[in-house]
Amino acid sequence: MIFLPNERVKPLIALGLMTILWGCGWTILKIGLIDAEPFTFTALRMSLSALFLLLVLAFSDRPFFPTRVPELIILGIVQTSLLFTLSTCAVDQGSSGRVAFLVYTMPFFTLILARLLLSEKIRGLQWVAIFLAFLGLLTILQPWRQALTSNGGVLGVAAGAIWAISVIMVKKIQDKAPIDMISMTAWQMTFGSIPLVLFVSFVDENPITWSTRFILVLAFIAIVITGLGWLLWVYALERLEAGSASLITLATPVVAISTSAFLLNENPNNTEMAGMTLITAALLFLVVHANRDADP
Repeated sequence: MIFLPNERVKPLIALGLMTILWGCGWTILKIGLIDAEPFTFTALRMSLSALFLLLVLAFSDRPFFPTRVPELIILGIVQTSLLFTLSTCAVDQGSSGRVAFLVYTMPFFTLILARLLLSEKIRGLQWVAIFLAFLGLLTILQPWRQALTSNGGVLGVAAGAIWAISVIMVKKIQDKAPIDMISMTAWQMTFGSIPLVLFVSFVDENPITWSTRFILVLAFIAIVITGLGWLLWVYALERLEAGSASLITLATPVVAISTSAFLLNENPNNTEMAGMTLITAALLFLVVHANRDADP
């Protein structure tokens, strides 16, 4: 007898698979950067991901052509051009697992930006989470021992901040008039890939080493991790409460640090582990706060 998961279990399976994919993606990205420079790799990755999502959109029941193009262009520049360039350059300079934790400070930047731009209040456990995340950042970056610009630290934090800005932008776009998430992602990624491709033509980078390893890594990270991973996220988010979805995705940077240690021998020191633990605790506080608000 073949076991088939029920409708309640399917989104949890999708979210768990997405979390594993996105966590492994940081380590796979580091491997891809062995054969290609960061700007070139980012342009190739995001272009292929955008093409994949456009094909999915074309063969789905959703409208294909985009609406509100100017908003999607701006979102694409922020969420695709800037975010993925910063995170890729950060991984190129430092440990992939360490960078993953720095980028996942996004929720705390989102809280602060929502307070400044959307007049949303920071309440209760959110203050505790921000404080713990700040301590975690200081512990990982260790500005008393090394320059902030070393090991991709500032770039990783900047990527987290840019990610938070894109979250605010998506919220404003959806509040104005909802757009299908797959359509929004496919087209903002398409528009955001254009400046990346143009930029690469002006940047002096070493040519790609077209090896079997590089082709497999590029295809996997562009189509499976980025493209399929986003489809799994949208599928799960449409069927689960936000708090439950957020709790499972907390494992993403943990998967990243585990795979980078196993495959690349990138082992964080005790101080960095303490900082990562503080950030994980801060994320848990946010999930608890979100679940409290969701209770009737």
